[in-house]
Amino acid sequence: MTIALKDDIMYILLRKIKEGDGKGKHSVDFQATDFTGRDLTISDFLGHLDYLNQKQYIEADFTGNAYANQEDVPDLIDQEQVDFRVANTFGAPDGPLPHLIKFNKAKLTEKGEKMLERMEQDPPQAMKSGPSISIAAKDTPFLEKVALKAELPDIFDARDLTTVVYRTMRDLMTTEASKAVESELHQEAEENAQNKRLQDEIADLWHDDNPIVAWLSKIRPPLKFDADTFIFRIEKEGGLPQGTTGEKVISAVFSATKEELSSERISEVAQFLPGKIKDMWESA
Repeated sequence: MTIALKDDIMYILLRKIKEGDGKGKHSVDFQATDFTGRDLTISDFLGHLDYLNQKQYIEADFTGNAYANQEDVPDLIDQEQVDFRVANTFGAPDGPLPHLIKFNKAKLTEKGEKMLERMEQDPPQAMKSGPSISIAAKDTPFLEKVALKAELPDIFDARDLTTVVYRTMRDLMTTEASKAVESELHQEAEENAQNKRLQDEIADLWHDDNPIVAWLSKIRPPLKFDADTFIFRIEKEGGLPQGTTGEKVISAVFSATKEELSSERISEVAQFLPGKIKDMWESA
């Protein structure tokens, strides 16, 4: 079962665990009201906790398949470690968040502390208004690769910066070339292809979800700007976190993207890139 990872839910969970932080792991009580308006199911809740735990943003004691359907929920939890109470939700295919989930043992790791600190400085937009912003769980390998190579704190930065790099690339390309890249990212990997994880979600990162920007990109000719402008746009539009640079981000996105493209498409993209950016693309 694929879940969606949402930055506002991550923020709420990290902040809630931080609130009761003492020495070592401690009891954490999650109330349904903590997630009012977030359209959160039990499976989503457990999936987010499981992700944070697996990726070492938190240390928590719970076991089982966090991505199971509602009817499997009683089997998810180690009853000796977590008090999990559900009111009138058993039997539903994927019922609402229970009134109270008591998570007996949890704490933030140093990695989680840093992630929460950055989120507190710039809270997710969904905390202010609008729906949660999702990242499909099966898309995380691509984003994690970008985050690792660009030395980014988490996959949410990787997602946001990847979209900026892609937008800047598309501005230099013809509509036909841009569509060819998107089409190839939608294709299934060939049997003899190596290191390919072609997924619709990666193509979605390439395709601008802003309808006005997407429309303008179809009718305008390719833009012309140099390598310095390319890097400047990534640094200014992307809001780089500390510890990385525009060039690191560009190289990381280039490297991850080239693994998803054919040699023909890689050569075609290179023709549109200016100077140093073209060199970075070819060496990535």
